[in-house]
Amino acid sequence: MDTVELFSGIGGFRIAADCRSFRTLWANDLSSKACAIYRSQFGGGELLEGDVHECVASVPSHDLLTAGFPCQPFSSAGKKEGVRDPRGTLFQVIIDVLRLRQPKFFILENVKRLLTMEQGLHFATILASLAELNYDIEWRLLNAMHFGLPQNRQRVFLIGMLRTGSLSAVREAHVRLASAVDLGSITARQRGVLADGATWHPIESHGARFPNWGLASQGKFFAADLDAFSEQSVIVPVRTILQTDVSAEFDFTQATLKWLPNNTEVNRYVGGVEILSNQAGGARMGYTIFGINGVAPTLTSTTSRHYERYKVGDRYRRLTHVEYARIQGFSDDHCRAASVYDQYALIGNAVPPPMAGWVMDRLSLPGIRADNASPKTKQQTLFDYAH
Repeated sequence: MDTVELFSGIGGFRIAADCRSFRTLWANDLSSKACAIYRSQFGGGELLEGDVHECVASVPSHDLLTAGFPCQPFSSAGKKEGVRDPRGTLFQVIIDVLRLRQPKFFILENVKRLLTMEQGLHFATILASLAELNYDIEWRLLNAMHFGLPQNRQRVFLIGMLRTGSLSAVREAHVRLASAVDLGSITARQRGVLADGATWHPIESHGARFPNWGLASQGKFFAADLDAFSEQSVIVPVRTILQTDVSAEFDFTQATLKWLPNNTEVNRYVGGVEILSNQAGGARMGYTIFGINGVAPTLTSTTSRHYERYKVGDRYRRLTHVEYARIQGFSDDHCRAASVYDQYALIGNAVPPPMAGWVMDRLSLPGIRADNASPKTKQQTLFDYAH
């Protein structure tokens, strides 16, 4: 497939596309630092740096649009209750490109809270705007720890397929992010609703929280909370990706070591994350000490989060930029074009390639299961680091 990558960042979607021999025709990002990394890894021929609002017309025809889009509040002006107005936001650029080029597929990625923002109004606006463009949509909340990555990172992925039939065809052809095993958790009543598209709920009649999986088409949606992820891999702990020779610059300073005696022992796992001790029950984030036998908490672009401390043997230190890259599924030197300081935010803001790749594998398949999914590559697993 030919792809276009909006809000490309350091190329998380691009790596997944390259691993599947998809051809990226065009990419865009506003950040000069992210673009420098993108060029260092993939060349600059397809990348257009700058304000995406000014270059929508230059987007070429393509089969797949990918975007890890920023979250912006939608206006309530001019819209009926239950759905907001996306005009003037970066999400509107996605709508404009889809309307202009009508690719067969799209994949969008965002944070978990997208499902609950503004009592569900935000996600309802997204679904309604995409469904108006003649797309059938499926969404799924996925976690990086289920893809061989040592991180509790929950992200919403949406896939869209250019509509080719009626609502009843959606169930047969477009349930791709949910497997047959996952659907076993849906009740008999819900199965009846899923089979009969005419009984789906109007999007504007949404609740305050959208479930972790669902379908939307022609102004209606069906959603359910799936209990399990059927293709879950073995959970990989942080210790398997640690560097063996780490400079003392990553250690606690003498000043920060002084507050350790004030910590309260916790010694338990929360969401797969090993918490050894903290202060104020974890409310004082900078004082939490993590262990290496669990996964890492979600990496972000927030600077303060880059100084989270881990106990590694007898040392207390923060993770290195290389370890950050490994946790997200990137190669050790992927961000070599940026300073060590900048790498933390750029990596923390990226789409993990293994997650993006798993979703891509669902697009070209006619059935529910990914029986002929692409074989794993080094970019798709971190087990190589463990050995």
